[in-house]
Amino acid sequence: MPSEFDLIRRHFSRPPRHTDLAVGDDAALLSPRAGMQLAVSTDMLVSGTHFFPDTDPEDLGWKTLAVNVSDLAAMGAEPRWAFLALALPAADDAWIAAFARGLFACAEAFGVDLAGGDTTRGPLNLSVTIIGEVPAGKAITRAGARAGDELWISGQPGLAALGLAALRGEVALDAAGHARCVDALQRPLPRVELGLQLRSLATAMLDVSDGLLGDLAHILERSGVGAIVEVNALPLCALRATGADAATARRCLLSGGDDYELLFTAPVGARPALRELSTRLGLPLHRIGQITGQTGDCLLRESDGMLAPASASGYDHFA
Repeated sequence: MPSEFDLIRRHFSRPPRHTDLAVGDDAALLSPRAGMQLAVSTDMLVSGTHFFPDTDPEDLGWKTLAVNVSDLAAMGAEPRWAFLALALPAADDAWIAAFARGLFACAEAFGVDLAGGDTTRGPLNLSVTIIGEVPAGKAITRAGARAGDELWISGQPGLAALGLAALRGEVALDAAGHARCVDALQRPLPRVELGLQLRSLATAMLDVSDGLLGDLAHILERSGVGAIVEVNALPLCALRATGADAATARRCLLSGGDDYELLFTAPVGARPALRELSTRLGLPLHRIGQITGQTGDCLLRESDGMLAPASASGYDHFA
């Protein structure tokens, strides 16, 4: 059976691109670029809580890093370094090799060096700490939304939640829809380039990991504002096209997690630039509502024009 150090050397050592000293020593040595602030985030994925135990390990390797990359995208930061803490029930060389392929495919796609970490025996648990750079004073936080701003969401929220529901047998999708939704769940695409471009346009931002309405509540709380979400503006058509019924599609879009799309606010005057950016990136940007001065209040404007309190909450590990 390979030792811990054999596993690290065989599967998790790669030539670094922008790390002074990476895997193999007691600590990594990093040199941030001049004029940059460091953005740091940590996420943990636990078997049975965040993923099914039989999830394809290559997909799991991708997702383990991608959800952390997304946190930096949500701040307008460029990902640079990652540290992996990996608890494994056994030294399964084939499983680890596939996991590493997925992890490094994501690292290559987004320019990340694996700069260090740790391995141990235990229940399957995957934790990444990621470090990125953002020009000093340019990070986009959750606290900048102002009354009068518009509310935007990138891409197609709700696909991942539909994929999870399909895997649980809770919803029947057509074959193409099933494949698309499960792929969105297993292989999320962090919106790094969008985050970088939004530094000069967005006033507040986060990535949708625990549900659109639940995560929107974090922006409202931190910014001291309210919001009205326009139901008619929600991108529901693509979800219905998978075979999902209207109620399930709406629930997954508003309350489902694991999308890792960017939810952001921007002044009305930014609308032309956002349309141009959407075209340039080939990424839909949906204007789904507006920010109000009613602190903490989130309302849904239904198709008939009536306003109703938004009752959905985000995922809570301890609820």
